[in-house]
Amino acid sequence: MAAIDSLEKVLKHHFGYDQFRPNQRQIIEAALNDQDLLVIMPTGGGKSLCFQLPALIKKGVTVVVSPLIALMQDQVTALADNGIGATFLNSTLNAKQVRDRESLILQGKIKLLYVAPERLLSPSFLEFLAVIDNYLGLACLAVDEAHCVSDWGHDFRPEYRQIKQVRQRFPSVPILALTATATQQVREDIIQQLGLRDTSIHIASFNRPNLYYEVQPKTSKSYQQLYQYIKGQKGSGIVYC
Repeated sequence: MAAIDSLEKVLKHHFGYDQFRPNQRQIIEAALNDQDLLVIMPTGGGKSLCFQLPALIKKGVTVVVSPLIALMQDQVTALADNGIGATFLNSTLNAKQVRDRESLILQGKIKLLYVAPERLLSPSFLEFLAVIDNYLGLACLAVDEAHCVSDWGHDFRPEYRQIKQVRQRFPSVPILALTATATQQVREDIIQQLGLRDTSIHIASFNRPNLYYEVQPKTSKSYQQLYQYIKGQKGSGIVYC
């Protein structure tokens, strides 16, 4: 495929990167072949590019399910800054803004549409997806934070478990599920609950050579111990409790 042969050119032109991170190219090639995919990749590992770049090459609109309004807004802003047609539909918009964005989508000016799972499953939006599919085509359904699908996931949301309705309504549209957190049990649950078929599973390395780990014995004065440790550090940091 000519598109696959020139992936690095697309990467450089739209995103400014000279080369792919580990596993990205393999995942993108599978996405371009309309495979159902489950991608396990650490935060900051480049998951978003795995559905964003194929969306630019494939015909139609890629629908991205995201559980966080701030996250979808950040991604749409970054894509727009790169000259990529992207938008979101969520509860922060009024009726006119929704209509305007839907008009842009049907005009073929949007390649990536971000929605929350609650909107995705509403009857009116499912009808709108049918219109998109009829006029432009649905390229892919990307389910971000896919661990939310699973009862075993650490951030379970019931709406995610109903996304399978979209697969049932649009059976030919490939699904790309992505998460940074999934045990074997959660992976199996994601595949089952989303109705993934002949799933290509990609698990990236979670080794982070820029991170240093250390375990220290806890003293009886743990607050003072932590204070002294922080006091001796240079620069800023984060304390997780």
